[in-house]
Amino acid sequence: MKKAVFTLVLMLMAVMSFNKAAAQIESGPKIDFTKETHDYGTIKYGADGSCSFEFKNTGNAPLIISNAKGSCGCTVPEWPKEPIAPGAKASIKVKYDTKRPGAINKSVTITSNAVNEPTKVIRIKGNVLPAPEGTAPVNNSGVPANN
Repeated sequence: MKKAVFTLVLMLMAVMSFNKAAAQIESGPKIDFTKETHDYGTIKYGADGSCSFEFKNTGNAPLIISNAKGSCGCTVPEWPKEPIAPGAKASIKVKYDTKRPGAINKSVTITSNAVNEPTKVIRIKGNVLPAPEGTAPVNNSGVPANN
């Protein structure tokens, strides 16, 4: 009888410990985006290359985005520096330099304290039309290509 009670107590303690660990995993800030990719489609050379990625903190603690980094210098993110309260919405703005004709396939890597995705990658894609005649396209270093 003592063995049965001891075994029952051990099992009960194990279940309680597991439930507590599971609850801790679920608590904290969570980041959920409404979209993870923005498709510019085909856009004109020099057009406005700005877009926005909206997200919500679906967790139960403030969400802090510590960094957002574009995959190259032509993709510049802007993110909220203040904590985002639980249930609040915010956005990350991305500006792409459309003076670079050709395909767009870039990413922005976001680093935060989110328990569901501490590192999150969002993407932009599309195609920039060639520069109008008489306009020198820019190369990857930001210098006109014909120089």
